[in-house]
Amino acid sequence: MAAVALVAVLAGCRQSHQEAGGGGAMSVPVGSSTHSIVVGGLTRSYIVYRPAVLPAAAPPVVMLHGGFGSAREAEKSYGWDAEGEAGHFLVVYPNGLNRAWNAGGGCCGTPAKNGVDDVGFLTAVVAAVSRVVHVDAGRVYATGISNGGIMAYDLACCTAVFAAIGPDSATQLGGCAHPARLSVIAIHGTADKNIPYDGGGGDGFAHIDGPSVPAVNALWRHADDCAAPAVRTRATVTTSVARCPAGRAVELITIAGAGHQWPDGASSPVVQKLFGLDPPSTALNATEVIWRFFAAHTAN
Repeated sequence: MAAVALVAVLAGCRQSHQEAGGGGAMSVPVGSSTHSIVVGGLTRSYIVYRPAVLPAAAPPVVMLHGGFGSAREAEKSYGWDAEGEAGHFLVVYPNGLNRAWNAGGGCCGTPAKNGVDDVGFLTAVVAAVSRVVHVDAGRVYATGISNGGIMAYDLACCTAVFAAIGPDSATQLGGCAHPARLSVIAIHGTADKNIPYDGGGGDGFAHIDGPSVPAVNALWRHADDCAAPAVRTRATVTTSVARCPAGRAVELITIAGAGHQWPDGASSPVVQKLFGLDPPSTALNATEVIWRFFAAHTAN
């Protein structure tokens, strides 16, 4: 079983990959299992959900929790295990250090303060899983919410491991001198106060201050040499789809009136109050939409 090759960090990214190891003998049984790996001298953990049926070469989806979240919380809240069973793909839920990711631009928390190599950690996790499960190296995907969504953009800026990313309620921070050629689907609500749709400083603990969501989407259309987007609106959902060479696409889904949330995710008023999240929009099921997009795009 060939491992997914780790790609060196491209020029312009702030961190550099370090050797990863540790964790002992690893197996990935059917269902949910917890694993650890050492990267940059730190022992890091992650959860893998393996469905009952996998193809000969399985696609993995890396699901990145938001700030103050966790792998277990992400597994419970966003419906990816059920989607993995239906779509026959692995779901990988990494844990950020102290519940955050070093996603560029000073974001976020302890990982950013200490310069933690989260790009190295996440690509090492993909490689570790691929050593024990036959992973399709052309169909590796990353998605995430908030700080996790920002981290997904960072993975696209700093590696060539992923065929597509799907950030939700996120912007892009830090430099992106050499963006990968990959497909992008982004989902964002116009009433998001933590990461404002139109850019600028947001509310919440992290006070994210980044470019507007349409500006980030335009950056990826430019990086992928896409055609002008086709735009349609149905009820509160506006979808902008740009077709690009080699079968790639860059898509933006805007939900009018939606806040900082994962559409159709589990609603938890206590968690929402603690972490500054809004009630999930019911305008669409983000997990289904993102997986459908991922399933249609491979690395080229």
